[in-house]
Amino acid sequence: MTDDELVNFEAHGATPLPKSENEGFVKNDGASIWYATYGSGPAVILLHGGLGNAGNWGYQVPALVAAGRQVVVIDSRGHGRSTRDARPYHYVQMAADVLAVMDRLELAKAALVGWSDGACTALVLADKHPERVAGVFFFACNMDPSGTLEFKPTPVIDRCFSRHRKDYQALSATPDAFESFVTDVSKMMATEPNYTAADLARIKVPVAIVLGDNDEFIKREHADYLARSIPDAELILLPEVGHFAPLQRPEHFNREVLAFLDRL
Repeated sequence: MTDDELVNFEAHGATPLPKSENEGFVKNDGASIWYATYGSGPAVILLHGGLGNAGNWGYQVPALVAAGRQVVVIDSRGHGRSTRDARPYHYVQMAADVLAVMDRLELAKAALVGWSDGACTALVLADKHPERVAGVFFFACNMDPSGTLEFKPTPVIDRCFSRHRKDYQALSATPDAFESFVTDVSKMMATEPNYTAADLARIKVPVAIVLGDNDEFIKREHADYLARSIPDAELILLPEVGHFAPLQRPEHFNREVLAFLDRL
């Protein structure tokens, strides 16, 4: 399937997540973090983008389970079903939330697939706790504020934002707080992360830097820089898609994820 313009996503969302064998909440640092698991095998944690929720991975979970993986999805702090406290958002804090879920599930190690904000969270966790991370599929994000393009609204971005609003209102414990939620997440995106080339050079896990050819938010040269600066990182470019490849061309995205996981 293809949904290049996100018309289907705006109207219906991604395909619904399958029934989970195990879902619940973990209390961590002032928040209640929702998670769900599927399948069995080597663990893969899917970390969604800013303003989204775990349901955005509806096209990925079945493909990964079918390939013999245990899949864990998490609603980031303040997103989806997860709650937050009054403090500002920080990627380091969200990485600690992922670690808390891993501890609850007794996962000694997992591969991380991160999309946009989720990719930042994944790489921060890999930096802080490399012994817990088998590898990072880092899709469509920056590791310092210079890596982003000037924001230009498009119909595709508007449709994605519209879906995020509907999902937030349906899932959140604070359904009327979408506007302040967007403001607070945007502040984090504008100022974090702030990794230098030296910071990137200390990352010790396998990393794929992945970007759609038409990404609306991330500079291509920033992806090149990340791939150069992280030891042994590989660069993967996805043709004919932008920032929303897991929704636009899920079969192609899934193929690249599974090939990366098979290389670990």
